[in-house]
Amino acid sequence: MKFNGIGASNGIAIAHIYKLEHPVLAPVKKDITDVDAEIARFDSAIDKSQGELERIRDNAMAKMGKEKADVFNAHLLMLADPEFMDAVRAKVRNEKVNSDFALKEVATMFITMFEGMDNEYMRERAADIKDVSSRVLAHLLGKTIPDLTLIDQEVVIVADDLTPSDTAQLNKKFVKGFATNIGGRTSHSAIMARSLEIPATVGLKNILESVEAGQVVVMNGETGEVIVEPSDDEVKEYQKAAIAFNELKAMLAKFKDQPTVTADGHHLELVANIGTPNDIEGIINNGGEGVGLYRTEFLYMDASVAPSEEEQYQAYKAVLEGMAGKPVVVRTLDIGGDKKLPYLPLPHEENPFLGYRALRMCIGDFKDIFNTQLRALLRASVHGNLKIMFPMVTILPEFRAAKEMLLEQKAALLAEGIAVSEDIEVGMMMEVPASAILADQFAKEADFFSIGTNDLIGYTMAADRMNQKVSYLYQPYNPSILRVVKGIIDASHAEGKWTGMCGEMAGDLTAIPLLVGLGLDEFSMSASSILPARELMSRLSKAEMEKVAEQALQMGTAEEVVELVNNALK
Repeated sequence: MKFNGIGASNGIAIAHIYKLEHPVLAPVKKDITDVDAEIARFDSAIDKSQGELERIRDNAMAKMGKEKADVFNAHLLMLADPEFMDAVRAKVRNEKVNSDFALKEVATMFITMFEGMDNEYMRERAADIKDVSSRVLAHLLGKTIPDLTLIDQEVVIVADDLTPSDTAQLNKKFVKGFATNIGGRTSHSAIMARSLEIPATVGLKNILESVEAGQVVVMNGETGEVIVEPSDDEVKEYQKAAIAFNELKAMLAKFKDQPTVTADGHHLELVANIGTPNDIEGIINNGGEGVGLYRTEFLYMDASVAPSEEEQYQAYKAVLEGMAGKPVVVRTLDIGGDKKLPYLPLPHEENPFLGYRALRMCIGDFKDIFNTQLRALLRASVHGNLKIMFPMVTILPEFRAAKEMLLEQKAALLAEGIAVSEDIEVGMMMEVPASAILADQFAKEADFFSIGTNDLIGYTMAADRMNQKVSYLYQPYNPSILRVVKGIIDASHAEGKWTGMCGEMAGDLTAIPLLVGLGLDEFSMSASSILPARELMSRLSKAEMEKVAEQALQMGTAEEVVELVNNALK
């Protein structure tokens, strides 16, 4: 029996099937008369969930370390979130309905809101809400959530989908892979699988209903192929593939502590994008040369009130010290668009992506919040190699205003006797066509550029990549995008500055040869992409890639560019 899905995490898995089936949680609306008793029943379910999560967290901490355990700390915080849980209690009290029904209704409202957002991080929060609310709901309905920490033999997990707490319980010693009915390459389970380096195939549609526990299964996490009860020949074929994959991993591991240098001796910077201090471990394990993008908005999103200067200082200090003198590019608050904060009221906008967001807010109505962040960053600057970057800069006066605020805070700190590094580069994101076109002028005032391709491509092509009707226009290899990128790089080099890239394009193995040829200085990507990128770069001749890039700039379509690159790599 064969299935074809989406390869979500590379690797070969051969093992028996573990069917992960969560209980059906379908509360029925009931009218209640004793509101206090119903709320007490709800609070009791929260208490039971809390105890369960603490036990799983401690187990995960002991077996898999702090990073996996932190998922459950986040879930425990969610159980105490007054906005979410009080909404359930209010519904019980005001509508006099049973708490399981009220919880389902409130959770669905929050999940729908988060799932509709373009931002990947926020969509992950929807999975967390679904996960936590299901655990509480199970207790209210007398059902049991499976405990994956009890798995003690080699298996491939087959499920409809994996929740965040499911993935955090996976022990690589026994779980050789997983295959799910739903999901795509950017779904939570796919991201976690790549983080854990467990082979995974998603989007298989009906595999859970078609298999039995204990059957033998082979799967390829790159191609998305899954075979249940394979023949002897198919098992041998997959065993060979597993050996080849492990040999590739061993070969890539040799590049971990090597400099990033092309075949003709040109040095490049290979760094990583992070969201929290916990992500540093992945950079170090993969031989990253620094942080190319620290998304500080997650500090704000993970809190119920704006983080204090001290809280931010500790987070920035942890990252700078963790990178031990390697460069750390911190992006200042990038809120707005699809990223909302419950404690920061923003007016409804018809088109928030073209509206009041990121730096526009920070130098506008939210100067206090921005100044707090700038002070925390400046205080932390003495602990490492800090570079500060402003997002969504469109016109020069915006950049000047932000830099002026930074200098004012620096002067204030020095007047207070607080040390600040004298060697902080101040740069900007290049993600708006207007600033890209005027890059020669920005380069006179910014110390560096970092190209945010996710937004730059969207704005340049006037296409939302999440809109399936126009997603075909989201083309990183389109010559128009390459010309914009070249213009930015050339403008920075003309002023003796450097340009990095922190969008998904930077880790794309088809785009990398073009970017090397265009003269990009720094490539920032997910930590797991670093070693394949470094290996590829070691085989490239910058001189040859310059010729390829020049040809690509003269082409008419993205397809022609891809064919050009593929031929050049043969």
